[in-house]
Amino acid sequence: MDLSLTLIIIIITVAASLAAFNNEALYRKGVLNPYLMFENGEYWRLISSGFLHGNYMHLGFNMFTFFFFGRQVELIFNRILGETGPVFFIIFYISAIIVSDLPVAFKQKNNPGYNSLGASGAVSALVFASIIYFPLQDLCLYGLLCLPGFILGVIYIIYSYFQGKRMSDNINHEAHLYGAIYGIVFGIIVDPSAAGRFIEQVLSYRIF
Repeated sequence: MDLSLTLIIIIITVAASLAAFNNEALYRKGVLNPYLMFENGEYWRLISSGFLHGNYMHLGFNMFTFFFFGRQVELIFNRILGETGPVFFIIFYISAIIVSDLPVAFKQKNNPGYNSLGASGAVSALVFASIIYFPLQDLCLYGLLCLPGFILGVIYIIYSYFQGKRMSDNINHEAHLYGAIYGIVFGIIVDPSAAGRFIEQVLSYRIF
């Protein structure tokens, strides 16, 4: 049985995260610390941090979400782009890690105590690329509140924006926000006609 790229990335991420759980030196070397990154030219942190997680719950939630939306987007890329689909999928995922973390990296570049890690920004990009392709597909929040993707997406963007402004917890909400925006843009670049279909489906949506 052939492994999908989604599953391969999950395996790599789980392996890297588990290794870092038991290796403090590896964790410190891979986490996104903007001060060290700019001061020492350690730019690999922009990518390596996307494969590390803070704990089992953080890792499990991200990989669970990635499994469903990653495979969906991967199949769409393969259908639209053919043989180059896998290449674009990898480019999309790696670049989403970078793009989602860059804004906060610049903001925190003079703060030696700031650290960030996790695939949340890239996973957010995958979720929103999927929403562009299937705006009326129901998404469920914690398995309880189920809404069409475009509605839940709007709520998520607004929430991430204001939480990012407040910075009242240890979650990098700005990475979620910029990842979401990047997923929308990249999804439309891969399939420009998706923008028109998205608008058409959203305008046709009726609550009852």
